[in-house]
Amino acid sequence: MGTKGGIDYSAWDHIYVSDDEDVTCPYVDTPSLFRMRHRVSGQTCCSRESRLEKMAEFQQRGEDLEHNLAECKILLKETQERLKKLEEDRQEGEEDEEREAELKKVQAEVKKLRKDEKMFEKMMEEYRREEKKLPWNVDTLSKEGFSKSVLNIKPDTKEETEKEKVEKHKTFVEKYAKEIKHFGMLHRWDDSQKYLSDNPHLVCEETANSLVVICIDYEIDEKHALMEQVAHQAIVMQFILDLARALKVDPRGCFRDFFSKIKTADKQYLDMFDHELELLKERVRSCAQSRMEGAMKELEEEERQKRLGPGGLDPVEVYGSLPKMMQRSFDEKNIQMLQEAMSKLDPLEGRYHLLRCIDSGLWVPESGETDDEEDEEEEDQSEKEGDK
Repeated sequence: MGTKGGIDYSAWDHIYVSDDEDVTCPYVDTPSLFRMRHRVSGQTCCSRESRLEKMAEFQQRGEDLEHNLAECKILLKETQERLKKLEEDRQEGEEDEEREAELKKVQAEVKKLRKDEKMFEKMMEEYRREEKKLPWNVDTLSKEGFSKSVLNIKPDTKEETEKEKVEKHKTFVEKYAKEIKHFGMLHRWDDSQKYLSDNPHLVCEETANSLVVICIDYEIDEKHALMEQVAHQAIVMQFILDLARALKVDPRGCFRDFFSKIKTADKQYLDMFDHELELLKERVRSCAQSRMEGAMKELEEEERQKRLGPGGLDPVEVYGSLPKMMQRSFDEKNIQMLQEAMSKLDPLEGRYHLLRCIDSGLWVPESGETDDEEDEEEEDQSEKEGDK
């Protein structure tokens, strides 16, 4: 009976601890003694051997249910993706009898898999209720706590801000840059699985993002083969993360399931993997191209800023706007030709081009030259006003 505010001892009411395991003498064969006692006393309860056998069968049933439920969820996700693609194709193209038949077939598969998923979930609930009702015994009290891997449901956590995500990614990459790059260079499924088993902390979103960044860097450096290799491993990590989201488990607990599946996968699953890989490589190439174009624009702008003349104009742009005769005079560095070109132009137009040449640094006037020009302009202006 539980005490108020204390420990509820009723939880221990169904513990069954047999004293069969007591050994009175180290030279006695204990298992034989158990069997002899049971035969002599006529006990009808199960022996330890039969109890362990039933426990093993019950545990195996639970593991089978977990495996079947996980497999059903994976198949449902894949089939839903097939259905989505078929529906998109139908909207884009004309009606086709063969396509419609395939669409109905996949719709039926999705419906059946959803039904199977609910059935397995119900069976798992019943199994867990049975598990809670089982009496405790010496074997369940002392069984190993870490004898097998289990898939832990991820706890609900507060959503990270964008700044926190960036900082977390930066810290993680700086700490595990070498390990991430090593994983990106692995080729065989078994090697990848073993490396993740030895480094389970790498099974996360940060690793997947870092691998994509490495791909882009390789593509910019024109190391295309290395880019494709790392892209393959980035998709491996992404598939593991997608599987974890589908099963609502920690990705560190299900990456072995991915490798088990991919090593024996059918053509459809492998085609899906290859399709995602090609999409990633296309995105990497596009991103690398955009980054290179952006870098070129920045470089050009830097060069332009360096070229600016005393008046803040770009000599290249000013040169392109000059009349052909003036351009030729600058090409040949011929002052007389420049003066002739200026004389053929309207005075205002000629002065406009000359001032732009000075502001851009194309033309550096001798001391006093600009003052004389200003005086001439003032005289011209005065003459015009006098005529009026």
